[in-house]
Amino acid sequence: MSYDTELVCSRKITFSIEDGIVKSVEFKEGCRGSLQGIGKLVEGMPVSEVIKRLKGIDCRGKGTSCPDQLAKALEKAYEAKAGT
Repeated sequence: MSYDTELVCSRKITFSIEDGIVKSVEFKEGCRGSLQGIGKLVEGMPVSEVIKRLKGIDCRGKGTSCPDQLAKALEKAYEAKAGT
């Protein structure tokens, strides 16, 4: 799955979810080391836990951040799956 980000340095997030667990996360552009670290930290975590931990994190008063965008991407994917 992929998600086009808004208002952050990263332009896109690609990720996979299997049985409610985050399997992989990759950010396109942005702070490479930090975003690779976030991806590795959330791999293997339940989607709901990642959303709970990352949702609402703000970067420089933008009202969002790369971690918050990941939470939004996961929420959107989870909602889409629930709707099918």
